[in-house]
Amino acid sequence: MSHDPNCLFCKIIQGQIPSKKVYEDDDILAFHDIHPWAPVHFLLIPKRHITSMAELQPSDAAVMGQMAVLVPRLMKELGVTNGFRTVINTGADGGQEVFHLHMHAIGGPRPWLKG
Repeated sequence: MSHDPNCLFCKIIQGQIPSKKVYEDDDILAFHDIHPWAPVHFLLIPKRHITSMAELQPSDAAVMGQMAVLVPRLMKELGVTNGFRTVINTGADGGQEVFHLHMHAIGGPRPWLKG
């Protein structure tokens, strides 16, 4: 697996920075957002450092599919049963702040702070 020693999310994956984990396997880590927009807001990240969605390769299709399939299951486990939103910000103009690919999973009763 590739890691960027200067990447915030790579440091979370390696346990150098604490996080409140929602899920973890060999390829994916999901953890609660530190600045949630909604009652339930977590991030799913591939453990392999991928800078953004614009950098995806065909070989990344499986991990992206795993992330997408995990969201409904994790939302249900966290009590979200009336819908949710997924967001992937890509690049600076797309609103990406941490340059390690990540999917926001946002849900729970409205109103939300953002979105």
